[in-house]
Amino acid sequence: MSLRAHARLFLVAALIWLAFWVAGLPDYYQQYSTRSLVVFEVLLLGPVWTVGYLALRDHRRVSRMRRAVAISFHFTIPLFVYDLAYCGLYRGLGLGFVVPYWYLTAYYFVPWVLFLPTAAWLDRRAAAVGWPNRA
Repeated sequence: MSLRAHARLFLVAALIWLAFWVAGLPDYYQQYSTRSLVVFEVLLLGPVWTVGYLALRDHRRVSRMRRAVAISFHFTIPLFVYDLAYCGLYRGLGLGFVVPYWYLTAYYFVPWVLFLPTAAWLDRRAAAVGWPNRA
């Protein structure tokens, strides 16, 4: 991926994090019950996978797996750093924020678990129907 593509992914991820943060005010979703957060987490999986699938389904210049890694990276590592800054530093929880904010912690893994297998599946599917390798 080009530097421009990485910068764009970084910006999109940062904007999505900011929107998610604002939507969670005043207590970054701590004001909701555990049951509500579990339901929200489960319901979020479908749209997250769909966006990942759409982003991975047709890429001619970069292999799907490399793109899946880039997307997963940009939607986990920087977001973890933002959450660490807000919850860990500003709210004074340090790295211990990952326990009370478990619903954030789960999504540091979800893109890796969803997008890498999706890229592999799309590659197998493309090979099965004889599409040229776009890697």
